[in-house]
Order: sequence, then structure tokens, then C-alpha cells
Amino acid sequence: MYMGLLILTVVSIWVIKHFRLRFIHETGLAIIYGVIVGLMVRYLSDDSTALTKPYQLTTNLTFDEVPDDDIYVEMRAADNGSLLKNYTCHAAPTTVLGSKLVFDPEIFFYVLLPPIIFHAGYSMKRRHFFRNFGAIITYAFIGTIVSAITIGGILYGFVLSMPVVMPNATIPEIRLQDCFWYGSIISATDPVTVLAIFHDLNVDVDLYALVFGESVLNDAVAITLAKAIDNYKGGIAEVFKTIGMFMGIFLGSFTTGLVIGCTNALLTKFTKIKEFPLLESALLLLMSYSSYLIAEACEMSGIVAVLFCGIFQAHYTFNNLSDDSKKGTKEVIEVLNFITENFVFLYIGVSVFTRKFQAKDWNLWFIFGAFLAMIISRLVNIYPLTFFLNIGRKNKISASFQHMMMFSGLRGAIAFALAVKNAATGTQMDNIFLTTTIVLVMVTVIGCGALALLMLQWLKIRVGVEDTTESQQFTAAAAVSTPPPPDSSIVVVERSGMVKIWNNFDNAVLKPIFTHYRSTLAQSFPNSRFCKLLSRVLTTTEQLEKSSGRGNGEVDSDVDIMLDEDELTLQSNTSNGQMQNVYLVGEDDPGDLGIGSSNHPDTPMLAFM
Repeated sequence: MYMGLLILTVVSIWVIKHFRLRFIHETGLAIIYGVIVGLMVRYLSDDSTALTKPYQLTTNLTFDEVPDDDIYVEMRAADNGSLLKNYTCHAAPTTVLGSKLVFDPEIFFYVLLPPIIFHAGYSMKRRHFFRNFGAIITYAFIGTIVSAITIGGILYGFVLSMPVVMPNATIPEIRLQDCFWYGSIISATDPVTVLAIFHDLNVDVDLYALVFGESVLNDAVAITLAKAIDNYKGGIAEVFKTIGMFMGIFLGSFTTGLVIGCTNALLTKFTKIKEFPLLESALLLLMSYSSYLIAEACEMSGIVAVLFCGIFQAHYTFNNLSDDSKKGTKEVIEVLNFITENFVFLYIGVSVFTRKFQAKDWNLWFIFGAFLAMIISRLVNIYPLTFFLNIGRKNKISASFQHMMMFSGLRGAIAFALAVKNAATGTQMDNIFLTTTIVLVMVTVIGCGALALLMLQWLKIRVGVEDTTESQQFTAAAAVSTPPPPDSSIVVVERSGMVKIWNNFDNAVLKPIFTHYRSTLAQSFPNSRFCKLLSRVLTTTEQLEKSSGRGNGEVDSDVDIMLDEDELTLQSNTSNGQMQNVYLVGEDDPGDLGIGSSNHPDTPMLAFM
């Protein structure tokens, strides 16, 4: 049934793209299909398929009918009565077919989520990501923590008011810690619908980078924060322990992804495995997935590990691959992401009616509070942080960008997967968290997806902005150290200090070590005897040919990593509002490459200060 739904979704997506329908997105459509099928399974299935066999829990305990509620079973020692183990036996779904549509939540974390997260890191438009790196880090770290605290505090207020608002309702015991935990997982944004529309319409690349970058890192922070809060035991000392655990889990997971990614880069650099594209592609995928499993086995965050592994694989390993593997890995990862992501949203829709929820699990007061908390948390996240960011930014984040980022705070696969995993305990509180998450995901994905185009038009955000550096890869000499003379056609771009430091370190040290970079360590540090010795070990024949000019002229495939000295084209607005290509001032005349000339007054030039 799921395969049939996926096929139907693919065909429907073609119809949407062919007729350019903007009011619904593929993920929203997948949810709708899932809801329809779940509804049919729940209410139109043949009664003869109902589960009427005895419900056997142990060899000496049976039930003649299917229990309506979940059953809690304890195993105790015969001698002293101490608890050995406990089980929660969930009430069976309505039908046999319904039971087969609900599967182990571990499948989300070990099968479905890794391809989605790895794709986010591996296919990232890194040049624009790093150009807005400071803002993205601020939104992802500080913003997510602020959002979790805000949502948790508001929801706890709604929990305390439940006896007054719902005097006859069955109210579970929900602690403040539980509200903060739920605030953490529901702070994980997933604006896949909005980003797809951004991509189709070629929305301003900086807006795309801000929304996408925040959502990618925000997922990692939210998951790590939830894990740290879940281990909080109470007391002031435990607060600092929880903060330390948060930092330890995040840094440990980051290091795991970094080590795996760089190890794979060294393997592809110093072996001839590129002569067998199938093997090097398989190695990249297996090494990346192993970063997820290793982090999970060490009780860290596999999502954080595989995300940063994807980023490092794209930045270093990708440059060492053969042309066939470069194309093949991108396509395979893209397909895996597409299938798994749509499968998750199908399952969200199906689970509304096929999971065994009781009426008390759908707490309307709590759902309303979650919606209100989600909106308020997005407000206190985006606008105050942007105010402080704009104080130090020369390229200000405009009000229209802020409004669109506020609108783009959809909830999706990560929040649902965490809620499903937590609901395995079977308590009423966990079921309330899950049902609330399902409603939030469905409403934001379908509703915001339908209104995204109208928001872009209302906010007058420019579309149709072509990013030439994504499709054209040129090389040129390094920029001259002296600024060009004042001229109306010259565009001067200042690079941030942090980006410049990282860029210099990356080009001088990391790329020569992990890739066949045209520069070697000996050339980067000509006066260092140690670097010369190290360079003899880490420099390949291909690297020497490139550095001496005898190479095949192959360009680093990740020229979009940031505003690099080796990049030529950029886009800027001219005084009349038209888009023009901006070129880097260099020792060689760009006209030799057929893309403009410093001698032409109509061609704006770019100089890095």
C-alpha cells in the first residue's frame, strides 16, 4: 500500500510541476493521500479482519477479547519481589491491515532519517551558507534554545489551567521538564515545502540560505537539547550538568562526523579506488551511514554526526571522486531523500487513523496551546535576534526576509519521528505529545505550503534570481592586494573576518591534506621544514601536476563553498535595478575567459578588501 501511495505521489508531483500548481506541494499532497488511506482502512475495512483471537501476553495470562487500553506488565523476582523488567503491551489497532500500517519507530531513526539528513549536508549550497554563517548559527543555536524555553513555559501554563478549562477531562501528569522536552523537539523546523517553492521560483539566494541553513542546524540542536533535557534529574547542579551534556553530545557527534568524513577523503585521495566508480560510491555511502550508527552506539546524536559528515564529504571527499561517482552519488542521494521524505509524510497522514489513539489522547486545549506557543516562540526567535544581527551586518536582513523566515517555521519529519519514538512508552502524556505533533505538522505543511507563493508576492520578495556560480565554474588568479581605483562600475565587497580566516586556513592546510588541491603544504608554508616533510607524505602525483600547471585544469567541484578568491562571478543589483554579473579583479584579464574584461567600462568589477 505504501509503495502504491509513493507511485501515486510521484505521478501527482509530475502533474503539479507540469501545470505549475503553486497552491499545494508534494509533501502536503503526501499527507492528504495518507489521511485518505488511513480513513479508509479505519472505517471501510471488512469486519471479518478484526482481531478476535486471544491476546496472549505470557504462557499463563490470556485475554478472550482484544483489550481496549494498553496493558502494563511487570516481571518481578520470585524471592524478593524486585522489579526485573517491565513491558507496555499496546492495544491492537482496529484491523489486521491497520496493524501492518503501523511499524516500529526505530525504522524512522535507522532507515528513513539518515538519508534525509545526509542529503541536507551533502547538497548544501555552501557558498551562500557560509556567507550568512553568523546569522545561521545565531538562529540555529540561540534561537532554538529560546524557542524551546518559550514553548515549554507556555505549554506548562496551559497544563496548569487544564483543570479549570477542562474539569471533566482525564488530565495526565505533565511536568515542567516534560514541557521543555516537548518544546525542544517541536522547535525542530522542517520548511521543506517552502524551500521547494523557493527553489522552483529561484528566490533570493540569501533568503534561501538563511531558511535552509537554520533548519539544518536547528534540527541538530533541537535533538541534542531534547536528549540533554530528558536526562535532567533536578537541582541546580544538574542544570550545569545538563548544559555540559548538551555541549558534549553536540561536539562529540560533530567530531564523529568530521573524523568519518575526513577519513573517507584520505582513502579516496591515496588509493586508486576512483578507477572503480561503483566501489568509491559505495564507500562514500557506507562511511557516511556508519557515522550515524557510531554516534548512536556511543549515545550521541546520529543526526548531528551524519549532517556534518555530509558537509565534510561534499567539501573534501567529493573532489577526489571520479566524474562518474560525482554525478552518481548526487543522484542516488537525491533519490533516497525524495523517497524517504515523502514516505515519512505519507506515514504521518496514515497514522492519524491507523494508530490506536483514544479520545483522551486528542487534547484540544493542549493542541491550541502548542499552536500559540509555536507562533510566539517564532516571534521571539526571529525578530529580536535579527535586530542584534543587523547591528553588526552591512548586508542587513530586510523586514520582508524576517517576515518570510517567521512564516517558514514549519514542523516536519524530525519532530514527528522524535514524538513517535517517545510514544513507544504508551503513556497518555506521550500520546498527547504525538497527536499534537501530528496536527502541527499537518497544518503547517499543508497550510503554509499553500500560502507560500502568496506570502512571497505580498512581501514583494524578488524571484527569478539566477545563481550563476552554481552552474558556471571558472578559475582566475588571486585578487590583487590593493583596492581598485574609485569607479562607478566597481563593486567592492568586504568579507567577514571569520569567513576570511577559515577560508585561508582551509586553502592553506586542509584542502592540501585531504584533496588533490592545486597548492601543497610546502607551497603554503615555504619556510617551514616540518610542513615540507609532511608535504612529501601527503602530496599526491596528481596534486603536484596541478601545482606545477601540468594538470588537466580541473576545477575544484566545490567552488560554491564561499566567496573564495578563486571565484569569479557573483550577482549584484545595479543602480537601475537590473541584475549584472560581478567579476573578481585579478592579475589575469577575465576577458581571456570570454566572460568579461576589466577594460570594459560596462562590466562591474569585484574587489575583496
